[in-house]
Amino acid sequence: MRRLCLVILFGFAASLAQAQTVTTERLVNSEREPGNWLNHHGNLEAHRFSALDQINRENVKDLKVAFTFAMGGTQGGGKEIITFAYSGLEGTPIAEDGYLYLTTGWGVVTKLDTRGGVPRVLWTYDPAPDRDYATTVACCGINNRGVVFGGDMVIGPVIDGRIIALNKTDGTLVWEAQVADPGISETITGAPLIVKDMVVTGMAGAEFGVRGWLEALDINTGKRIWRTHMIPGPGEPGHETWKDNHDAWKTGGASTWITGSYDPELNLIIWGTANPGPDWDNAYRPGDNLWTDSTVALDADTGEIKWGFQHTPNDPYDYDSINENTFVDTQINGKFTRATIHSNRNGYVYAHDRATGKCLWATQFVDKLNWSGGLDKDCRPNAYDPNSDIQSYVPGTAAGRGTATEGRGTIEGVLEPGHMGGKNWPPTTYSPHTGMYYIPTIEGCNKAVTDIEVPGKFKHRQLFLGGYPFTTFDDPNCGRISGSITAINVSDGRVAGKYHTKHPQLGGLLSTAGGLVFSGYAAGEFVAHDAETLEPLWKFETGSAINAPPMSFMSDGKQYIALEVGLGGAWPQWFVAATPELKSQVPSNILYVFELP
Repeated sequence: MRRLCLVILFGFAASLAQAQTVTTERLVNSEREPGNWLNHHGNLEAHRFSALDQINRENVKDLKVAFTFAMGGTQGGGKEIITFAYSGLEGTPIAEDGYLYLTTGWGVVTKLDTRGGVPRVLWTYDPAPDRDYATTVACCGINNRGVVFGGDMVIGPVIDGRIIALNKTDGTLVWEAQVADPGISETITGAPLIVKDMVVTGMAGAEFGVRGWLEALDINTGKRIWRTHMIPGPGEPGHETWKDNHDAWKTGGASTWITGSYDPELNLIIWGTANPGPDWDNAYRPGDNLWTDSTVALDADTGEIKWGFQHTPNDPYDYDSINENTFVDTQINGKFTRATIHSNRNGYVYAHDRATGKCLWATQFVDKLNWSGGLDKDCRPNAYDPNSDIQSYVPGTAAGRGTATEGRGTIEGVLEPGHMGGKNWPPTTYSPHTGMYYIPTIEGCNKAVTDIEVPGKFKHRQLFLGGYPFTTFDDPNCGRISGSITAINVSDGRVAGKYHTKHPQLGGLLSTAGGLVFSGYAAGEFVAHDAETLEPLWKFETGSAINAPPMSFMSDGKQYIALEVGLGGAWPQWFVAATPELKSQVPSNILYVFELP
């Protein structure tokens, strides 16, 4: 025991000597430090691109395991309402000077010293959420997507709605703030975004009838600076799009559970919002339901919404617009443009002018899509009926009440892409070397039914869904769900390539200057693809399903690729029947780090 303590103290002293303040300037200019991974998405533009090229097309075949680290945190929890057998891993490690900072699904933070190629634990901090209570207010697993750097701290979420700030040198608690209210089913699973001297955080809970928001906290104290609700209240622009007479806006969803992006020159934060609530009974909430299913741009200093674009008005499909927004400055349609690129659950990828919100192009990225009737010149669904307050889009795709006035609806919808979306939360990547934007795609369809919601029925901490999706793998018309990696040319929005996979892409992507795109497959394979052709060049079997995106960093002058392995989240709960092989996958909760010999 004494020797172990000495080893940890030696590592601790070394970390003290190398600690640097992660300033706003460093975060904004993170590309100048390709050996570090300073922001959650790599940079503030959400490229998830590594400029390191030691590992490349020519030598990736020699990639091998450098080390593994058992992260733990597989413990489940929950009783009465929802039971989760285990937690998984959805996080992205952050890295500075050879030190990695990791989180488990329960929010336990660990600092690893990777120098020398053998990991050493320097400290661990357990925020100790109530494992039984937390699971009663979570729709889709015990998740935590990581911490971020801010000053001399690492700052991250806890599922029970706290944001914690830890001294990055010794792991001691600097401050914590109870931001979300788990008493009304608000939780936090996404990594925050550091903007100037603020910690900007979203929240989860749309399946429980919350009213979504973004909040900015003082980075030094955790005190609130501003909070902006994503659903406008009475007297605010957009409130008129809630046309019911029972205050559906109060339980209307629009949570904000994936990390947004920041443009320091425009001083804009751009973030995606989740589905309206109830998810499948859109007759309960007539109107377009702003700003659910939307991309919104906010003034960073005040939180004021400057523009918004709604992708699926009065959504009957659970088609979140929560996915990350990737900033690209390039020639689009022959003109230099500062764009934000967003791949939506509804099967379309959109490019918007990030200063004005104008849609520049939109492209179908899934193989099959049946709900919209195409898009018009403003990137709106052709099947949208402006004269109706309750949208059914293309007949037969949306579940609905039909002739029923209570109980279960009489319409069953068959939808392509399915209710998990053409892309779920696992992040895209953009390579400035190829000019391609790569999407981890879910291919297939599923069905849904409506359970009619009535005013007065809603109760806090009970699921507020208005129906549910379902599928069976042996259904000849709508069965097995597969996947692909889809490459989009950002200059014109065309699909430049597609590589199909047996299972949906549930882990997210990383592109590199070595001409590679890395992907963790749902059945456990970690694969390096050629960034030009998408053909696999290398594969490693991890032995456990992957639900987290890879990243790259440098330690002692050597490039490494890191990946957290351990299936959790929504797939085992809602959609595993469409991928029966994944029922046997286990949440190993192991960090894999790869190197060249």
